[in-house]
Amino acid sequence: MKRILLPALLIVSLFAQSQITNPVIRANFGVEADLKANYYNGFVQAGNDDWFGNGDPGPGTFIIDTTGAYFLKQKYISTPAFRMTPFFRNMRFPQFSIVNGMMLIDAVYIRDHHGDDSTVFASGSNKNGMTPADWSCPVSQGIPDKNDILDMGMHVRRAGPNGTDSLWMFGSLSLDNTTGNRYFDFEMYQTDIVYNRPTLSFTGYGPDFGHTSWAFDASGNVLRAGDIIFTAEYSSSDLSNVEARIWINKNDLAISPTAFSWAPGPVFDGANAGSTYGYAAIVPKTAGTFYTGLQCANNTWGGPFQIVLQNNALATNYSAKQLMEFAVNLSKLGLDPLVNQGDPCKMPFRRILVKSRASTSFTAELKDFVGPFSFFRAPALGTSADIPYFCGSSDVRTLTVNNALPTSLYTWNTPDGHIVGDNVGPTINIDLPGTYIVSQELMDSCGSTWARDTIVVPLNTHCIVLKTSIISFKGTQRDDVTDLSWQLANNTDVQYYSLERSTDNGIWNSIYKRDLLPKEEIASYSYTDEERLTASMAFYRLKMVDRNGYVQYSRIIAISKDPNLVAGIKVLPNPVKTNYSLLVTSPETGKASIEIADLAGHVIERMETQVQKGSLIIADVNPSSRPYGMYLVRLNLGGNLYTTKLLYVK
Repeated sequence: MKRILLPALLIVSLFAQSQITNPVIRANFGVEADLKANYYNGFVQAGNDDWFGNGDPGPGTFIIDTTGAYFLKQKYISTPAFRMTPFFRNMRFPQFSIVNGMMLIDAVYIRDHHGDDSTVFASGSNKNGMTPADWSCPVSQGIPDKNDILDMGMHVRRAGPNGTDSLWMFGSLSLDNTTGNRYFDFEMYQTDIVYNRPTLSFTGYGPDFGHTSWAFDASGNVLRAGDIIFTAEYSSSDLSNVEARIWINKNDLAISPTAFSWAPGPVFDGANAGSTYGYAAIVPKTAGTFYTGLQCANNTWGGPFQIVLQNNALATNYSAKQLMEFAVNLSKLGLDPLVNQGDPCKMPFRRILVKSRASTSFTAELKDFVGPFSFFRAPALGTSADIPYFCGSSDVRTLTVNNALPTSLYTWNTPDGHIVGDNVGPTINIDLPGTYIVSQELMDSCGSTWARDTIVVPLNTHCIVLKTSIISFKGTQRDDVTDLSWQLANNTDVQYYSLERSTDNGIWNSIYKRDLLPKEEIASYSYTDEERLTASMAFYRLKMVDRNGYVQYSRIIAISKDPNLVAGIKVLPNPVKTNYSLLVTSPETGKASIEIADLAGHVIERMETQVQKGSLIIADVNPSSRPYGMYLVRLNLGGNLYTTKLLYVK
């Protein structure tokens, strides 16, 4: 029997509206069976995000990491057997990044095995309602081309920068065959289910007949989220159905959930007619379409990795209807943890398995699969110290969260040490030995702790502090490269130095390190940064570490990558809570005068400096002696006056 979300015709009219077959943009992401950012509904249209970028101009961005795409395509040409190798790509932004005003939570893109392989279901009776323990897979088996998955993608984002904005899930899938109806499932698990290829079996599945069941209290409130499945059906012309189901104990059909409703019927399928556990169809509490999708037109670009077909042939573009794409509003459907559990920091699922199916029936035989693969996995919380011990009572050490997420809130505390200044943020300063503990909330003020880490910084009573000084540190832009040079004094005490680069003056990465230095009292060094950055500005600093682990940083220099350099001044960061920096940009070498004044015009601070052509960072200005509020920052450069505002807040 062909099921759609609401079998009753009257209710179908409320949810299955015509927009499911029309191109749309949801949460600034194009849903039109096309992979290109800044390209929508067959035309260049600046603004929308998408899976990949193909050089179309505009502020829209692509979300999948395309590192190595050129190498992979060349390998496909030189070594045809390499085309049989699958690959996995993550989101190119850190999880929970705010990009173009949207919170990007996670994304993956996977190229599946094709032709004969073991990541398929054995011919027989493998069904959605069965426990994964009973699924069987062959050593090697071909499948019909209409069921052979080529590539798939999944992306989840919020329709805004906040945890309260609607949560959207986007899925893409390409099959080899383009004729007739196609059926597939995106199944999401709460546990770390994995497929073991050597044993041809699944492990790590849930406790309730191979799944994790949803749990409710008597009032229908969600006590525990469980497994979810979305089934999609594409006819020869368009998307004809998306069905949402959750894994439950059949007795819970007597409960009225608060976050969603049971589809009329109700619709429930387990392994057999008498199953205690199975998948029940759900619908939103309110009328209106919660999903959308369609299939591609002919000659739709196949992405930067090209397309490998079932017969191992390469293609640049998809044939008509070969690529399918859909989107689901998880918030409207009640599957957003904010909606069903009141906590946007909780994750709706942990792993995903994508499957193709033989027919429209939910209980039809399963064919090909991709995964299971991890999703919603923030990087493991880890911390480090710039120097792992104290060498004297007046030392200051910096503790840093490794791979910090820009949207996470990090809070530090210590039972026996001392934190200098603010205890909130991915980096803190300390001036006493002790134990330091950091806790992470995935989103600021969401209320639940995601992870903790502890670092101990002891006192080393046997060390002495050696002083190495940085005499100069300079940088200039030359064509597409940056030339950097510096001089060190007391070079004999240096253990190593590291040249660090940042594109936001906040997150720093080492781009060059040298351990064994010539033992000279004064030594000169240089380095050319040849990496072509997309950012308009690059920041550089030098990190020096002596034999006792004492760390010293140079001043920060800023290099503009903009050929049309415009004079001006910026406050980084702004608003200001603790220290801040001033970024002065000048198209010519000259003398700069800077004044900071209150709104009444009283000059609070005045400084003068020499500016080379390019940019200059004046770092580590501390406003702690000033009242909170708005200030004016004025730059006099070559007789021209430039003004910006500085907001000092608690």
